[in-house]
Amino acid sequence: MEEAKQEYTPLPSGEKNEKAPFGVKDKIGYLLGDLGNDFFFMLVSAFLMVFYTDIFHISAALVGMLFLVARLWDAVADFAWGRFIDTRKPTAQGKFRPWILRMSFPLVLTGVLMFVQIPGMSDGFYLAWAFVTYIVWGTLYSTVNIPYGSMASVITDNPVERTTLSTWRTMGAMLAALVINVLGPLVVFVDNEINADRMLMVAVLFGILAITCYIGCYKLSTERLVAQDPNQQKGSMKVTMKGMLKNKPLIWILIASLIFMVNTMLINAVNVYLFKDYFGNATALSMIGLVQTGAVFIAIPLVKPMVKKLGKKETAATGMGLAAVVYFVLYYLKDLSAIEFVAFSAVGMFGFAFFNLVIWAFVTDVIDYHEYVTGLREDATVYSVYSMARKIGQAIAGGVGGFAVAAVGYDAARAVQTQEALNGIHSLATLVPSIIYGLIFLILVFLYPLNKQKTNQLAVDLAEKRKEQG
Repeated sequence: MEEAKQEYTPLPSGEKNEKAPFGVKDKIGYLLGDLGNDFFFMLVSAFLMVFYTDIFHISAALVGMLFLVARLWDAVADFAWGRFIDTRKPTAQGKFRPWILRMSFPLVLTGVLMFVQIPGMSDGFYLAWAFVTYIVWGTLYSTVNIPYGSMASVITDNPVERTTLSTWRTMGAMLAALVINVLGPLVVFVDNEINADRMLMVAVLFGILAITCYIGCYKLSTERLVAQDPNQQKGSMKVTMKGMLKNKPLIWILIASLIFMVNTMLINAVNVYLFKDYFGNATALSMIGLVQTGAVFIAIPLVKPMVKKLGKKETAATGMGLAAVVYFVLYYLKDLSAIEFVAFSAVGMFGFAFFNLVIWAFVTDVIDYHEYVTGLREDATVYSVYSMARKIGQAIAGGVGGFAVAAVGYDAARAVQTQEALNGIHSLATLVPSIIYGLIFLILVFLYPLNKQKTNQLAVDLAEKRKEQG
C-alpha cells in the first residue's frame, strides 16, 4: 500500500446500497446503541459487587472469582459470536442491526434477573443464582455488543465520518455514566446501605431505557456497505488468523488499548487512596469523574476538525503526548492541594480524551486493513478479537490497583500512613500514568502504521479491489 497522494475517495456506487447518505440519524442511532449497552454495563460495574456481598451475602473473594471466570468466558463468547455472525447470510435489514434488536430483549431480561432477590432462599441458592445469571448476562452482552461494535465499519467507509461515529459512541457512554454515577447512589442506598427493592426498581427502569435505546439504534442506523458473501468465508479460519498476525495496525492498537485500560484501572483504584490519605480530602474525589466527563465534552467538538486536518493517529498521539507531560509535571508538584491537583490533572484528562474519542474509529480501520491483507470482509471476527483481548486484559489486570497500592507500603491497619507509602501513592497516581501515556505516544508515532495518508490510501485501494472483484 503506497502513500496516498489524494484525499479520501468513496467506494464506487456499485459497492453501496442505494440508501440515504450518512448523517445525523446515524450518529444518534450509534450513540443510542452504546447508551443502551452502558445503562446496564455501568450499572453492573457500579453496584453488582456490593449487591452480591450485602444482599446475597456472598464473600468478596467469591465475587472476585465469579468476575474473573465470567470475563474469561466472555472473551471466548466474543470470538465465537463474531465468527458466527460473519458466516450468516445478511438480511434486507443488514448484517448486524437485526442481531442487536433480536438479542437485546433476552439481554435486558437477564440483566434484571441478576438483581432479583427471592425471599427465604439459602446462601447456596444465591451463589448459584449469581453465577448463572451473571455468566448468562455476559454471554448475551456479547451477542449485542459484537454486532454493535462491528456495525460502524459498514455504516460508512469515510475515515472522518468513522471518527464521528467513535465520538458519538463515547458520548453515549459518558451520558450513561453521568446518569448512573450521579443518580444511582442517591436511589439505591438507604441509610448508607444498599436496598434490594430499590436496586431491582432501578434495574427495571434502566432495562426499559436500554430496550428503548436498542430499538432507536436499530431504527436510526443504516448499513450502507454491501457485506461479502458468507460462502466465501467458510473454512477460512486459517487465512483469517494468518491475516490477523500480518495486521500490524490491529496488533499495535490492541497493545496501546490494553496498556491504556490497565492504566485507567490503576488510576481509578489509586485515586481513592491519593485523596483520602495523601491529600486528606476524600470528598474531592467526587470531582474527578465530573472533571473527566467535562474534559471529554470539551474535546468532542475539536476531534472532527483535528482528525480531518491531521488524521486519527496524529490526533490521538498529540493527546497522549500532552497527558504524559502533564502527569510528569504533577509528579514534581507534591505540595498541591487536592483541588489544585484536580484542576491541573484536568489538562491531562483533556489530552487522553482524544484517544478515548477515536479508539473505535481505529478499530474500523484495522477491519479494513484485514480485508486488504486477506481479501475477506470479516468485520465481526476482527472486532471480536479486539473485544476478546480487552476482556482477557480486564480479567488479568482487575487487581492491578490493589497490588500496586500494597507494593508501595500501604497498610489499612494504620490510622496514618508512612511518608514512604504516601510518596508511593503519589507516584502511582502521577509518574506511572505519565510513563504509560508516553509509551502509548511512542507506539502511535513509531509503530502504528496507519497515518492519515495511509488510511486514505487504504480506502482507495479497497474501493479498487472491490470493483475488480465485483
